[in-house]
Formats: sequence, C-alpha cells, structure tokens
Amino acid sequence: MSSPAPPPCPQPAPGGARPALTVIAGPTAVGKGTIVAELRRRHPDLFVSVSATTRAPRPGEVDGVHYRFVTDAEFDQLVEHGQMLEWALVHGRYRYGTPRGPVDAELAAGRPAVLEIDLDGARQVRRSMPGCRLVFIAPPSWEELVARLKGRGTEDAAEQERRLATARTEMAAEGEFDVTIVNDTVARTTDELETLLGLAG
Repeated sequence: MSSPAPPPCPQPAPGGARPALTVIAGPTAVGKGTIVAELRRRHPDLFVSVSATTRAPRPGEVDGVHYRFVTDAEFDQLVEHGQMLEWALVHGRYRYGTPRGPVDAELAAGRPAVLEIDLDGARQVRRSMPGCRLVFIAPPSWEELVARLKGRGTEDAAEQERRLATARTEMAAEGEFDVTIVNDTVARTTDELETLLGLAG
C-alpha cells in the first residue's frame, strides 16, 4: 500500500514575499528542461541546482556544470549526513540527487533558487523544505504530449509506451502542486515562469 502524499507547500506569505526555493517538475517530454534552459539564458546569474550522480561523465560533460560527478562512497556520505534534498536510483544502476549545500547557500544569501526534478524528487524536497513552491509544467493536452514524445525520435516504441505510462501517473499528481503553467510555447511559458519568480521587467 502506498503512503499518503505529503501536505502541499505553504502558499506565499501575505505582502507579496515569494518563496526562495522553486521546484519545477512535470511529465516526461513536457519540455521543462527546455524552459529552464531558456530561463537561464535570460538570467545567467539565476541559481539552478546541479544534480549529483554516481555515473561517469559522458563526452563533453563538465563536472559542476552538467552534473556533480561523485563516487558511490561520496554519495553514501551525502545521504548519511542529510546532505541530499532528494535522490533516486535510476534504471537500477546509478544514483542521482540534489545536494543540499549549494541550495542552502543561495537561500542564506537571500537569493532565489530553482530545482528541475521529477515528481518523486519534488515530493522529497517538499518534505525536506516545507516552505518551497512547487510548479507543475503541463502540456496543452495529452495528445500534444504524446506527439512531443514520439516526435523526439529518441526512444523505441516500447520505451515510448513505458514513458507514457509514467506520464499518466505524473499528470495525475498535478493537484499536489501550488502552480500549474501550460507549456504551449517556450517563449510564453518562460515569460510566465519569469513573472512567477519575480524576474520579469
């Protein structure tokens, strides 16, 4: 039997104060990575957390830019000392997660921080930092999400079906989030996220 979902994040405080930590998630192929990349292009100084992973770097990947590459022992230490906001074992091989230290440093300095992670990771972060704000990036329609996934051409038919099954579960969790932004176009969606983060203007 699955455990009950944690309570939703508190809403922004009266007076317009915005949460310092914004967690962005959504179903597979919705384009959240593209949106966050555009947000970073517009605001190069915005802090977007870099995930830690136990896998080796791929060609062209830079430690501390694409991922923070750590050993299994180092990852164990981070988990043991409560220094991972969220983490998961992916495909039964490598672990990925969000180190707490860099996020804490940004928040302590009074600067906003953004995490782009999956649904389970967002739930873990909410338990770790109850004052966060969860933003759900949604497709314009289910049919559009299917078209985007199939149009990528990066997965075979079986993998597409597996990802779509996961996406159905992710879509059903939209009600756990504080804000939903529909990703119809990259420019408009980024504009809305920019406004939400208080970066517009």
